Amino acid sequence: MAIRSKVLAIINPNSGTTSAEQKQVLLDAFMRRAEALEYDPEVLLTTHAGHATELAADAVKRGVNRVLTIGGDGTINEIAQALRRTSTALGIVPIGSGNGLARHLGVPLNPMKAIDRALSGRPVVIDSAEINEYPFFCTAGMGFEAYVAHEFAKAPIRGLPTYIRTAFRAFWAYKPQRYRIDGQEKALFSMTFANAGQFGNNAWMAPTANIADGKLEQCEIRPFPVQSAGMLTWRLFNKSLNQSAYWRGRSITKAVVEADEPLRIHADGEPLTLPTGRAEVRVLPGSLLVLL
Repeated sequence: MAIRSKVLAIINPNSGTTSAEQKQVLLDAFMRRAEALEYDPEVLLTTHAGHATELAADAVKRGVNRVLTIGGDGTINEIAQALRRTSTALGIVPIGSGNGLARHLGVPLNPMKAIDRALSGRPVVIDSAEINEYPFFCTAGMGFEAYVAHEFAKAPIRGLPTYIRTAFRAFWAYKPQRYRIDGQEKALFSMTFANAGQFGNNAWMAPTANIADGKLEQCEIRPFPVQSAGMLTWRLFNKSLNQSAYWRGRSITKAVVEADEPLRIHADGEPLTLPTGRAEVRVLPGSLLVLL
């Protein structure tokens, strides 16, 4: 009897806006389709922050070739951390509120179709990155986007409507910040380090970003008049923000950002604070296998 390849699905029960019943339907579908393709399938549920990383790291040690993440960008980040620089490939089944990495990679947003893609797709090499010790696979940044991430994390309900309301309120409360970027002082509304081109929900901060070119896009938005906010938002979702006079971008492999106070950042939407006020950003070329 031939030995069947192992495939693991890790699901965050609290991720996204999908109900518990819908998640169970997805898990049942995963088991059926994996068995039909002659895999040896396994399902594990996360119970606490960081648990997905632990489960994925154990899967690598056990020789599992494919690990599927059923969740949002935060769960994807946790699992992908453990799969970097290994021969275990990541399968993405997006059920989050933004799904930035899935959208950039062209992964089906229909979870059933995404399961099929992850089980039958081939491994493709992409880059990842770090901001200090925090890995990210989509975007990391500071300024307004980090301010919104910190405010959004306080909301009891997830999803796009909540994010829009949070961002609208944040816009009127937020003030541009001053940073030293590789020694050069700048006042900025926001700054993004983009491995993938968008935050999620087709909000494209770096429209020309290539996730497998060994580089990050450093995208800066300088302070702008209030009356320009509508056009900038339109460009963000129309994949043309790089045509605005208030946007500036360049390709980098590393950068250092400093502030005179603790630095609030986000990594793949996860709000974080750097007490030293110093962020070191670097790309890790060709460090992750994704099933596409």
